[in-house]
Amino acid sequence: MDDHAQPREMDRADSRSSADEFRDETGAIRPEFLDRVSDAVRHHDSAVLRELVGELHEADTGDLIEALEPDLRPQLIELMGKDFDFSALTEVDDTVREEILEELEPETVAEGVRELDSDDAVYILEDLDRQEQVEILNQLPPTERVALERSLLYPEESAGRRMQTEFISVPPEWNVGQAIDYMRETVDLPDRFYELYVVDPAGKFLGAVALDRLLRTKRPVPIVDLMDEDRRRVRATEDQEEVARQFERYNLVAAPVVDEDDRLVGVLTFDDIVDVIEQEAEEDIRALGGVTGDEELSDSVLVTSRSRLPWLIINMGTAFIAATVISFFEATIEQVVAVAFLMPVNAALGGNAGTQALTVAVRALATQELTASNRGRVIVRECLVGLVNGCALAVLAGTIAAMIFGNVKLGMVLSAAMVLTVMFATTLGILVPLLLNRLKIDPAVASGVFVTTTTDVFGFFIFLSFATIMFRLV
Repeated sequence: MDDHAQPREMDRADSRSSADEFRDETGAIRPEFLDRVSDAVRHHDSAVLRELVGELHEADTGDLIEALEPDLRPQLIELMGKDFDFSALTEVDDTVREEILEELEPETVAEGVRELDSDDAVYILEDLDRQEQVEILNQLPPTERVALERSLLYPEESAGRRMQTEFISVPPEWNVGQAIDYMRETVDLPDRFYELYVVDPAGKFLGAVALDRLLRTKRPVPIVDLMDEDRRRVRATEDQEEVARQFERYNLVAAPVVDEDDRLVGVLTFDDIVDVIEQEAEEDIRALGGVTGDEELSDSVLVTSRSRLPWLIINMGTAFIAATVISFFEATIEQVVAVAFLMPVNAALGGNAGTQALTVAVRALATQELTASNRGRVIVRECLVGLVNGCALAVLAGTIAAMIFGNVKLGMVLSAAMVLTVMFATTLGILVPLLLNRLKIDPAVASGVFVTTTTDVFGFFIFLSFATIMFRLV
């Protein structure tokens, strides 16, 4: 996120002192610092608060807010007044931010978001109810309100929601000198920018000019001579994950955002995309574990339990399926008790092998590295990996089982079952995500349940079947 210049009452030496006192050598907030801030809030001592918090970076302020007791968070913001940088609210969990905004007056929030870049303001407002958004937006000047309302109309997780509407645009008839003078004389420019954009009188995007090229060119040169007409652009309705892939693929620092009529409506910068990449990666990781993508550490026990319980219930049902398969081989287990001890070994190794392949496949699909062109080769590779690993594990596990239980045949049963189970699980780990992706189902959410259940059932069935055959032949 961008830093925002705000008036401060403390000098720079005190600022550095407070920043140094904030974190310990491990990066954690010092308890004594947190206690001082908490005491200042409780005693409504705004002067001490400004001295302690006023010059902290927005990310540090966000961490401090999360560490405070919930009832102290909105009080800190109110006591800081105009010295509170609202961009710090973009650094806290969604749940924390929503709780804080519910406690603050619309006038306070409106005054705070006015000082922010449009992308940060939209990020703060987008999760609020429509009525709350309207109450806050009505406190803003018409031009600022219209810009934020337009961004909020774009789909969630789209480029239009993440873009910054502050940018520098110039007409095609200008020369380099006019463009430089415009940037020198205009007060209300973006805090940071990397290029300027050429637009026609209707606002249609014509091209971009990088700052380094602009500053290396003599003043009389027409701006159109420097313009990159093929500059990669982004549609405002485009999904943010696809935009992030473009930034990664083409090493972009910034990208113009256009509407359906090719009118320039905003710009995306790499700092916004870093947030998107982190968000999407977290969602995939959580989904693989059966956790909803919007779960936060600050959520209550009830909210967290409600988000996780459905997947646990599904897993319970799949466990009963595996138990049913085991019950078919009750006689074998009674005759050879050691079989019961070795069943989890076979199933666990198969499950881990499937999870390894599943994780690689889901991430490759998310980054579009796994495509129709290389799908067949990857499937064959995973099958061979499963065969190699299965054979290696079979030798080790079979030998250990034979030594522990003094039964070579039991070791042979485990070895044979493990080869098939690991190979099956690895192959399944690549095929299930591909199938779900083809069916337009998020593979990160649904793959884990299918792979785990099927691998367990297959592993138990194969191992117990081999054991039944082997010991009946004795």
